[in-house]
Amino acid sequence: MDRRRFLLTLAAGLAGVAAARGVTDLVDTAEPRATATRASTAPPQPAASVAPVGVPGLVPESPPAGVVSHLPGTAGSLALTIDDGTSSAVVAAFAAFAADSGVRLTFFPNGCYRSWTDNAAALRPLVDSGQVALGNHTWSHPDLTTLGDAEVAEQIRRNREFLRSTFGVSDTPFFRPPYGSHDDRIDRIAADLGHPTVALWNGTLGDSRLLTAGELLAAARRWFTAQRIVVGHANHAAVTTVYGDLLTLLAERGLRTVTLADVWAAPVERLRGSAASPSLPR
Repeated sequence: MDRRRFLLTLAAGLAGVAAARGVTDLVDTAEPRATATRASTAPPQPAASVAPVGVPGLVPESPPAGVVSHLPGTAGSLALTIDDGTSSAVVAAFAAFAADSGVRLTFFPNGCYRSWTDNAAALRPLVDSGQVALGNHTWSHPDLTTLGDAEVAEQIRRNREFLRSTFGVSDTPFFRPPYGSHDDRIDRIAADLGHPTVALWNGTLGDSRLLTAGELLAAARRWFTAQRIVVGHANHAAVTTVYGDLLTLLAERGLRTVTLADVWAAPVERLRGSAASPSLPR
């Protein structure tokens, strides 16, 4: 059996097993601890009227102006978000994983890495279909809080133009500051450049450093629970060896993957006011 047929069969079969078993005893409800340095809560936004293709019953909301670090509601959704892209082989593997399995992903590329142009032909159909969403992670991954306004703007603007020219994406509201490091000034500049939603996370694969397959799976077992935004990275090859295990875990827990654009898809207003800046696992 070829890889594509194997992954699709695995996903379909395990989904049935999960439905029969239930998931209550499988979920670790421990939260990452986030320490807010500035308190701010975005007001509720009205729901849009059209559900995204491929996610039946999910009605997207307007992207909030400010920080998001978890999914709204209680629908059993999980957003797997993938940052950086230092390895062309790992980006290629993620593209194949999405195409083979139907898993929905949100990528936050740094355009300085040639992995994204190397794999643009494979990724573009997934972006066009909505199965893969994109956000801005800056051009070269600096700590923006150490830069002046003009340098911050150039990092965001250059990557925005890269997303436009490479994938045809010109209106993503999502901005993820490198290392999760941001403040009111960074948020304002990002919003002024078309990215009013600062997309953080409340779960992590911990793979910004080199991990073993076992360590990756331990992180997934901890954080693959409902309404999580989980951060991972397209940097180290170990993650490419556990895709089948991740599908198994999602199916056993009855979780469906969504992109951030599946959840927040309507027109947005620019950022107003201050935003929280939590300390998050990476």
